[in-house]
Amino acid sequence: MKILVIEDNESVSSMIELFFEKEGIYGEFVKDGLQGYERAVSGIWDCLIIDWMLPGMDGVTICRKLRKAEVAVPIIMLTAKNSESDQVLGLEMGADDYVTKPFSPLALMARIKAVTRRYLIAKEDRVDVVTLKTKHFTINTATREVFLDSKPVPNLTPKEFDLLHFFIQHPKQVFSREQLLDRVWGYDFYGDDRTVDVHIKRLRSKVSKPDQPFFHTVWGVGYRFDETTGEQE
Repeated sequence: MKILVIEDNESVSSMIELFFEKEGIYGEFVKDGLQGYERAVSGIWDCLIIDWMLPGMDGVTICRKLRKAEVAVPIIMLTAKNSESDQVLGLEMGADDYVTKPFSPLALMARIKAVTRRYLIAKEDRVDVVTLKTKHFTINTATREVFLDSKPVPNLTPKEFDLLHFFIQHPKQVFSREQLLDRVWGYDFYGDDRTVDVHIKRLRSKVSKPDQPFFHTVWGVGYRFDETTGEQE
């Protein structure tokens, strides 16, 4: 496994580096955000670990620019920020997970295994099914493109794509937030389950129409995907 770590705290980097050596992981460490971004786009990585606060370019900006450049690699944010809004911001910018400082190497390793496993499963799925079509949507899982009524849907984050793909595969089924975190995020999520609400809200803003919300709230339970016309419940 080859991992790029963009972190300017030497003690944190040293801790991660020692753990990587024990696990047999190749790690490259960069202290500057701008240099880290350049290494991220120029290399081939199994995972990126990016600190929130960095000189040169902050971690959220790095994450946003990587997703805009369609760099499809798992991203874990390291942050000392505990507020929900800050954590959700990182996820909205395309991060797959975040780890709050201070953290143990074992906890970080669990997150690395989870996000890389999720990407591997998605890659295997793309080999089996390239194009998925429904009444309104066409999804190309190889290129990760989405078309709504034959028109491209731009600017979907990797997790928004995964969530839409999952719902389209399970039409009219109701899923709780916990189930969605487990099935889409790929493991028992350590953060706030309201992360799901944020992603659903953003998906609605990008694909829904006044008479076709697609994502329906089932109060007290969770969400379902339904392409039939009707107002939200």
